Amino acid sequence: MSNFNNIYSRKKLAASAAVLALGGFLAACDTDDDAADDMEIVEEGEEVDGDEDVVTAASITDDANEVVASLSTDGNWLTAIIADVAIDEDVTVAGTFHDGGDEAEAEYRKLALYAQDEDRNVTDEYTLSVGTMTVESPNFRIQEGTLDGDVYVDAEGFELTNSTVTGNVTFASQELMDAALMDEGTVEGDVSVDE
Repeated sequence: MSNFNNIYSRKKLAASAAVLALGGFLAACDTDDDAADDMEIVEEGEEVDGDEDVVTAASITDDANEVVASLSTDGNWLTAIIADVAIDEDVTVAGTFHDGGDEAEAEYRKLALYAQDEDRNVTDEYTLSVGTMTVESPNFRIQEGTLDGDVYVDAEGFELTNSTVTGNVTFASQELMDAALMDEGTVEGDVSVDE
């Protein structure tokens, strides 16, 4: 029974740390500070009695299956990993999402591969390993850390912010490549347009 309690305590501690980290991630995003202050953040699947205004804003995880689900059409606007994660399959980032999970805000989606303190200083960076990540969500940003694999971009507004892609980044068209913001990131492979 003590082993169960130990595991339960560790999970509870990890969940608490994830909630604290989420606050830092949201603070670092380009959202309206007043709107972020008014929004209560809960982990996915958490029930809040009688509160219709609660927004499930993000997925904070170190589980490969949860990362895949969070990046899917039914996922979240913000996916943050809290450790290195390896996914043994290709991943598709699909669906249209909005900054802060609020449909009144601009289309935006973020993959956060880092941890930060309350002053928004990056305290750790993580690696997400995939075969190929296909980006179908508009305005998708990979921030900090490393994406170990290739990226195929089939949506407008792709962005690398202080992050590294170890493989190739291929765009479905020249227009999509022209709309990308990658000056603050590093691509170790080739950047090209699909022919």
